[in-house]
Amino acid sequence: MSRPVCPQCQYPVNACLCDSIRPLSTRVELIVLQHPSEVSHAKNSVKLMQAVMGDKLRLVVGESPEDFAELRDYLKAQSRPVFLLYPNEESETLNSSAKCHDVVLLLLDGTWRKAYKLLKLNPWLSEYPAVHLDLDAPSKYTIRKAKRDDSLSTLEAAALAIEILEPSCDVSPLHDALAALVQQRLAAMPASVRQRYEPE
Repeated sequence: MSRPVCPQCQYPVNACLCDSIRPLSTRVELIVLQHPSEVSHAKNSVKLMQAVMGDKLRLVVGESPEDFAELRDYLKAQSRPVFLLYPNEESETLNSSAKCHDVVLLLLDGTWRKAYKLLKLNPWLSEYPAVHLDLDAPSKYTIRKAKRDDSLSTLEAAALAIEILEPSCDVSPLHDALAALVQQRLAAMPASVRQRYEPE
Protein backbone atom coordinates (compact mmCIF):
# COMPACT_ATOMS: atom_id res chain seq x y z
CA MET A 1 0.00 0.00 0.00
CA SER A 2 1.39 3.39 -0.98
CA ARG A 3 1.27 6.18 1.56
CA PRO A 4 -1.43 8.85 1.08
CA VAL A 5 -0.07 11.94 -0.65
CA CYS A 6 -0.94 15.57 0.00
CA PRO A 7 -2.75 16.85 -3.14
CA GLN A 8 -1.06 20.27 -2.88
CA CYS A 9 2.64 19.61 -2.29
CA GLN A 10 2.62 15.97 -3.47
CA TYR A 11 4.59 14.80 -0.44
CA PRO A 12 3.29 12.05 1.87
CA VAL A 13 0.61 13.41 4.22
CA ASN A 14 2.78 12.68 7.25
CA ALA A 15 5.58 14.72 5.65
CA CYS A 16 3.44 17.51 4.17
CA LEU A 17 5.40 20.69 3.43
CA CYS A 18 2.49 22.98 2.55
CA ASP A 19 3.18 25.29 5.53
CA SER A 20 6.63 25.96 4.09
CA ILE A 21 5.57 26.41 0.46
CA ARG A 22 5.27 29.93 -0.94
CA PRO A 23 4.76 30.49 -4.67
CA LEU A 24 7.56 31.87 -6.81
CA SER A 25 7.10 33.42 -10.21
CA THR A 26 9.96 34.23 -12.56
CA ARG A 27 10.24 35.48 -16.10
CA VAL A 28 13.11 33.07 -16.71
CA GLU A 29 11.75 29.93 -18.37
CA LEU A 30 13.11 26.87 -16.59
CA ILE A 31 12.98 23.48 -18.27
CA VAL A 32 14.25 20.43 -16.39
CA LEU A 33 15.31 17.33 -18.29
CA GLN A 34 15.04 14.62 -15.66
CA HIS A 35 16.65 11.22 -15.81
CA PRO A 36 13.99 8.51 -15.20
CA SER A 37 15.88 7.19 -12.16
CA GLU A 38 15.18 10.48 -10.35
CA VAL A 39 11.39 10.35 -10.63
CA SER A 40 10.85 8.12 -7.61
CA HIS A 41 13.95 9.21 -5.67
CA ALA A 42 12.84 10.32 -2.22
CA LYS A 43 15.44 13.11 -2.12
CA ASN A 44 14.72 14.54 -5.57
CA SER A 45 14.69 18.34 -5.28
CA VAL A 46 12.72 18.91 -8.52
CA LYS A 47 9.59 17.67 -6.79
CA LEU A 48 10.03 20.48 -4.29
CA MET A 49 10.64 22.96 -7.12
CA GLN A 50 7.33 21.93 -8.66
CA ALA A 51 5.52 22.56 -5.37
CA VAL A 52 6.95 26.09 -5.25
CA MET A 53 6.85 27.04 -8.93
CA GLY A 54 3.85 25.13 -10.25
CA ASP A 55 3.38 25.56 -13.99
CA LYS A 56 6.27 28.05 -14.10
CA LEU A 57 8.52 24.98 -14.23
CA ARG A 58 8.47 22.59 -17.16
CA LEU A 59 9.59 19.03 -16.45
CA VAL A 60 10.41 16.49 -19.15
CA VAL A 61 11.39 12.98 -18.07
CA GLY A 62 13.45 10.88 -20.45
CA GLU A 63 16.80 9.56 -21.55
CA SER A 64 16.89 9.20 -25.34
CA PRO A 65 16.48 11.87 -28.05
CA GLU A 66 13.07 10.39 -28.84
CA ASP A 67 11.92 11.13 -25.30
CA PHE A 68 12.65 14.82 -25.90
CA ALA A 69 11.28 15.13 -29.45
CA GLU A 70 8.45 17.48 -28.47
CA LEU A 71 10.79 19.60 -26.36
CA ARG A 72 13.30 19.83 -29.20
CA ASP A 73 10.61 21.16 -31.53
CA TYR A 74 9.60 23.69 -28.90
CA LEU A 75 13.18 24.90 -28.44
CA LYS A 76 13.80 25.20 -32.18
CA ALA A 77 10.81 27.52 -32.42
CA GLN A 78 12.17 29.86 -29.76
CA SER A 79 13.34 33.37 -30.63
CA ARG A 80 14.82 33.79 -27.15
CA PRO A 81 18.31 32.60 -26.21
CA VAL A 82 18.46 29.03 -24.89
CA PHE A 83 21.22 28.02 -22.47
CA LEU A 84 22.21 24.66 -21.00
CA LEU A 85 23.24 24.91 -17.35
CA TYR A 86 26.06 22.38 -17.30
CA PRO A 87 29.74 22.96 -16.41
CA ASN A 88 32.25 21.78 -18.96
CA GLU A 89 35.44 22.95 -20.67
CA GLU A 90 33.56 25.26 -23.03
CA SER A 91 30.95 26.63 -20.63
CA GLU A 92 30.94 30.29 -19.64
CA THR A 93 29.84 31.75 -16.34
CA LEU A 94 26.13 32.46 -16.49
CA ASN A 95 26.41 36.12 -15.57
CA SER A 96 28.75 36.77 -18.49
CA SER A 97 26.64 34.81 -20.97
CA ALA A 98 23.14 36.09 -20.34
CA LYS A 99 22.33 39.49 -18.93
CA CYS A 100 18.54 39.46 -19.14
CA HIS A 101 15.70 37.37 -17.81
CA ASP A 102 14.16 36.69 -21.22
CA VAL A 103 15.92 33.36 -21.74
CA VAL A 104 15.19 29.65 -21.65
CA LEU A 105 17.38 27.71 -19.23
CA LEU A 106 17.78 23.94 -19.53
CA LEU A 107 18.79 21.96 -16.44
CA LEU A 108 19.75 18.27 -16.28
CA ASP A 109 18.40 16.50 -13.21
CA GLY A 110 20.20 13.43 -11.95
CA THR A 111 23.42 12.37 -10.30
CA TRP A 112 26.57 13.62 -12.02
CA ARG A 113 26.86 10.25 -13.76
CA LYS A 114 23.23 10.26 -14.91
CA ALA A 115 23.38 13.90 -16.03
CA TYR A 116 26.52 13.13 -18.05
CA LYS A 117 24.74 10.15 -19.59
CA LEU A 118 21.82 12.40 -20.57
CA LEU A 119 24.26 14.78 -22.21
CA LYS A 120 26.03 12.04 -24.18
CA LEU A 121 22.81 10.37 -25.30
CA ASN A 122 21.44 13.71 -26.51
CA PRO A 123 24.04 15.39 -28.75
CA TRP A 124 21.37 17.92 -29.79
CA LEU A 125 21.98 19.62 -26.44
CA SER A 126 25.35 20.81 -27.77
CA GLU A 127 23.43 23.16 -30.08
CA TYR A 128 22.89 25.42 -27.07
CA PRO A 129 25.63 27.36 -25.25
CA ALA A 130 26.65 25.73 -21.98
CA VAL A 131 26.88 27.91 -18.89
CA HIS A 132 27.98 27.29 -15.32
CA LEU A 133 27.62 28.96 -11.96
CA ASP A 134 30.41 30.50 -9.91
CA LEU A 135 29.89 28.90 -6.53
CA ASP A 136 31.01 30.56 -3.31
CA ALA A 137 29.23 28.30 -0.81
CA PRO A 138 28.59 24.56 -0.49
CA SER A 139 25.21 22.98 -1.06
CA LYS A 140 22.71 23.22 1.78
CA TYR A 141 20.99 20.05 0.60
CA THR A 142 22.96 18.08 3.14
CA ILE A 143 20.61 15.09 3.26
CA ARG A 144 21.77 13.98 -0.19
CA LYS A 145 25.46 13.29 -0.50
CA ALA A 146 27.42 14.11 -3.65
CA LYS A 147 30.89 13.00 -4.69
CA ARG A 148 31.89 16.43 -6.02
CA ASP A 149 32.46 19.49 -3.86
CA ASP A 150 30.89 21.77 -6.47
CA SER A 151 27.60 19.88 -6.46
CA LEU A 152 24.32 21.69 -5.99
CA SER A 153 20.83 20.27 -5.99
CA THR A 154 18.83 21.13 -9.11
CA LEU A 155 16.69 23.41 -6.94
CA GLU A 156 19.72 25.32 -5.64
CA ALA A 157 21.19 25.66 -9.13
CA ALA A 158 17.88 26.99 -10.44
CA ALA A 159 17.56 29.51 -7.60
CA LEU A 160 21.09 30.83 -8.14
CA ALA A 161 20.55 31.07 -11.89
CA ILE A 162 17.31 33.01 -11.44
CA GLU A 163 19.06 35.42 -9.06
CA ILE A 164 21.67 36.11 -11.72
CA LEU A 165 19.28 36.46 -14.64
CA GLU A 166 16.49 38.28 -12.81
CA PRO A 167 17.95 40.09 -9.78
CA SER A 168 14.56 41.56 -8.83
CA CYS A 169 13.06 38.10 -8.36
CA ASP A 170 12.79 36.89 -4.76
CA VAL A 171 14.00 33.29 -4.78
CA SER A 172 13.64 32.81 -1.02
CA PRO A 173 10.58 30.54 -1.50
CA LEU A 174 12.89 27.95 -3.06
CA HIS A 175 15.57 28.25 -0.35
CA ASP A 176 13.01 28.23 2.48
CA ALA A 177 11.23 25.17 1.14
CA LEU A 178 14.52 23.31 0.80
CA ALA A 179 15.53 24.26 4.35
CA ALA A 180 12.19 23.00 5.66
CA LEU A 181 12.58 19.70 3.84
CA VAL A 182 16.12 19.20 5.16
CA GLN A 183 15.08 19.96 8.73
CA GLN A 184 12.09 17.65 8.47
CA ARG A 185 14.20 14.77 7.15
CA LEU A 186 16.93 15.30 9.74
CA ALA A 187 14.40 15.36 12.58
CA ALA A 188 13.00 12.03 11.41
CA MET A 189 16.40 10.30 11.44
CA PRO A 190 17.79 8.35 14.39
CA ALA A 191 20.52 10.38 16.10
CA SER A 192 23.23 7.98 14.95
CA VAL A 193 22.20 8.47 11.31
CA ARG A 194 21.61 12.22 11.62
CA GLN A 195 25.25 12.77 12.57
CA ARG A 196 26.32 11.68 9.09
CA TYR A 197 24.36 14.47 7.45
CA GLU A 198 24.63 17.40 9.82
CA PRO A 199 27.46 19.89 9.10
CA GLU A 200 30.51 19.53 11.29
